[in-house]
Amino acid sequence: MPAALNVILLVIASASGGCQAALMEDTRGLAAERLEMERGLAGAIPPMLERLLAGRPSPGAVAVLVGPGSFTGLRAGIAAGTGIGMALRVPVVGVSGVEALAAGAAPEPGRALWIAIDSRRDHVFLDSGAGLASCGLDALPAPAGKVAVAGDAAIEVAARLAARGVDTQLTDARTPSLAAIAAVARRRLAGEIPPLPPAPLYVDPPATT
Repeated sequence: MPAALNVILLVIASASGGCQAALMEDTRGLAAERLEMERGLAGAIPPMLERLLAGRPSPGAVAVLVGPGSFTGLRAGIAAGTGIGMALRVPVVGVSGVEALAAGAAPEPGRALWIAIDSRRDHVFLDSGAGLASCGLDALPAPAGKVAVAGDAAIEVAARLAARGVDTQLTDARTPSLAAIAAVARRRLAGEIPPLPPAPLYVDPPATT
């Protein structure tokens, strides 16, 4: 078994308001912390991670959720994770929300998995199998067959598809779980999937207002 599959991971997710982090060995969480706040994350995340790591085994790698999501939240979480990786001299890998949601979803056999993430700009970030794109809810593509939908915009997207007569399954995967982020990160560290740098993933330009 590749060593990357056994390494202790520090997992950080700060894409959609607040921040959650965990120290994980295999699929087992050794410790976890959570911040419920929209503002001040840049100053609050480093002390949270310091508490999380205190007195516990040092991580052999860091996994950060890179988005899409909140501009300031992503920057704060990625910067903190990158700083810890540099200090410990361990790899820091990015994991996209689409990858993590797909890893945590359980669609019925024979259904195409769509990932729908709320953009908070009257449309969604949609991956219907051809890559992530910004899409208006009134301009959803026409699926070729049965569909399963995951993500925090899944309920609305599934309802729109069902209203058009599409056979649609609503999965239970709404937000990327730390376990799913860790699973994708371990595959990336093992070289099973292409690298993704720890840099914010933006589908639309960041809002300036």
